[in-house]
Amino acid sequence: MSKETMSISEKLDITLRAHDLKHAGDYEGYQRLLRTVPMPPYLAKVMKEKVGLDFLLSMGWNLSEVEAEFGSEWLIK
Repeated sequence: MSKETMSISEKLDITLRAHDLKHAGDYEGYQRLLRTVPMPPYLAKVMKEKVGLDFLLSMGWNLSEVEAEFGSEWLIK
């Protein structure tokens, strides 16, 4: 996971490119690209509580902002 912060502009650009892929019928490309955008920590917290840590980690999301806010220990316990 990258420790670098992604700007809102970069997140928006990736999200728009992902939308274009989905619109073109490339659902796998859409999902793959969208997962490069860091998941918001509040969403990761809810997902960890509702579906569990193993599921959250198995989905391949960029959790760099989660790790920055909660620490790397949060991702293993």
